[in-house]
Amino acid sequence: MINFGITERKTRELEKRMHNCNLLENDIEEKFVRSGGAGGQKVNKTSSCVYLKHIPSGLAVKVQKSRSQGLNRYYARKQMCELLENKLLGEESPEAKKIEKIRKQKDRRRRRN
Repeated sequence: MINFGITERKTRELEKRMHNCNLLENDIEEKFVRSGGAGGQKVNKTSSCVYLKHIPSGLAVKVQKSRSQGLNRYYARKQMCELLENKLLGEESPEAKKIEKIRKQKDRRRRRN
């Protein structure tokens, strides 16, 4: 179990989600690169941006949401799970269902006006 600097509950949820997606730590290539953009001198000095590559599928993710490397590692794995779910489940993935729900809401609003 990797320490991302988050609660144990979130860590367990991520591990469960990774297991459901068949995402193994051994299949991930992880690199740390320097962040860019907002954050001042801190991001220019430290390599807090996380680059993940899932070797079997070839999917890659680069995350620099936070100035913390641990949090970025968590967000990168979470985003990789989303990509794999979208690829494996297609229209049944949580992301696709969310997009469909928003589309239906917009259709209803458009019909009302």
